[in-house]
Amino acid sequence: MTQEKENFRDSIGTINEEGKRAWVFPKKPSGKFWEYRKYVSYFLLAFLFAAPFIKVQGNQFLMFNVLERRFNIFGFPFWPQDFHLFVISMIIGVIFVALFTVAFGRIFCGWMCPQTIFMEMVFRRIEFWIDGDRGAQIKLDRQPWNAKKIRKRVLKWSVFFIISFLIANVFLAYLISSDRLIRYITDGPLQHLSTLVSLLIFTAVFYFVFAWFREQVCIIACPYGRMQGVLLDNKSIVVAYDHKRGEAEKGRKKFRKNEDREALGYGDCIDCFQCVNVCPTGIDIRNGTQLECINCTACIDECDTIMEKVNLPKGLIRYASENEITKKEKFKFTPRLKGYTAVLTILIGVLAGMLFLRNDLEANILRLPGQLYEHKEGNIISNVYTYKLVNKTTKDVEDVNFKLLSHKGTIELVRQNDFTVPAQDLAEGTLFIEINNTAIKSDKEKVKVGIYSDGELIETTVTAFLAPRSYK
Repeated sequence: MTQEKENFRDSIGTINEEGKRAWVFPKKPSGKFWEYRKYVSYFLLAFLFAAPFIKVQGNQFLMFNVLERRFNIFGFPFWPQDFHLFVISMIIGVIFVALFTVAFGRIFCGWMCPQTIFMEMVFRRIEFWIDGDRGAQIKLDRQPWNAKKIRKRVLKWSVFFIISFLIANVFLAYLISSDRLIRYITDGPLQHLSTLVSLLIFTAVFYFVFAWFREQVCIIACPYGRMQGVLLDNKSIVVAYDHKRGEAEKGRKKFRKNEDREALGYGDCIDCFQCVNVCPTGIDIRNGTQLECINCTACIDECDTIMEKVNLPKGLIRYASENEITKKEKFKFTPRLKGYTAVLTILIGVLAGMLFLRNDLEANILRLPGQLYEHKEGNIISNVYTYKLVNKTTKDVEDVNFKLLSHKGTIELVRQNDFTVPAQDLAEGTLFIEINNTAIKSDKEKVKVGIYSDGELIETTVTAFLAPRSYK
């Protein structure tokens, strides 16, 4: 009997016995948690659509330009030279999600994941508006193609495509910057055919995901569902069915009016299957924590509604840990959670320190490959270098020049001595460092160079200086 009950773990809920796709037609959710989720989702949707167009000191609030390796996180620009900072930021995000998973299960998936928010709060709501609730959708799916079905399908698919196209534009704004996207739109699509092709590819991907692949993303494609098997334990707060109360001694039983279920030994679960019908991934939460569960709380709201109708206490399905259900233990801040919190705090501290110490101008001066020193008149030793200055700010750095700080000597630029590094851009060129032989103590000296703007020292860097071995 136990083996039969565990058979559901041998396959996923969206595949039938023949191995074909079992399409999920969830019931339209309602209830307290649904209302909370709507507020959270609409706020996150507004943030998602607005973030690429918000500027902080001239920097896009969020940008992930992978091709040019330029990233903006909360208005802070990250260049290729700052990639280590970006990596630390991503690690902090992963640890943060892991911490909340250990404590509260897959709450990120149900409440904050863009896939869930778009699927449940946008595309399914449109589907409910056009096709109707669960029963009407099943009926429409089974009926032959007629004028009514064609009209509904064409309308739904058209709306889905338009929204997918809109999402693709916002997604592109994150990748190439909103300013560039707006410029491409005003120039006309024919002026930027490669960008238009990319946009249509993104649109097709989003349309495929939300119109057909749907919950399969959470079950098959997303690795987070499998991570929870490692991260969760009996102390984690998850959307859980109280099997102690629901099953009692004799298990579940259909509801009958004026029946004393407790005296008969039956649990409070009336086996109405409404928790299954409302589930967006089609699982039965009464089987316990499963890979497919995204902690969306739809089953909690539906079960509470049913319990209220049959005059039984709410909370048969609720946020709870396995230990709370079986041992009545309350949530505790476990050593495991303390460990994750400590790691997260240390990483945030390291990132904050690096951001505080990070200069607005990044300077790199390197000897020209394959070139040795040059011996000039007056016992002057000259080395040739290439320099690259990266301006990470939104303002031009003007009147830039170089000075030798560690030795007595001169720096000569191939171009004019004073120049400007454009905002969020770089300047590069060639320079010569010339030092008198009496100031050189070894054949490979370390020299310190200062970069000045309007007479103010804004950055320093160290480079190698070659000299004849006889000058040791």
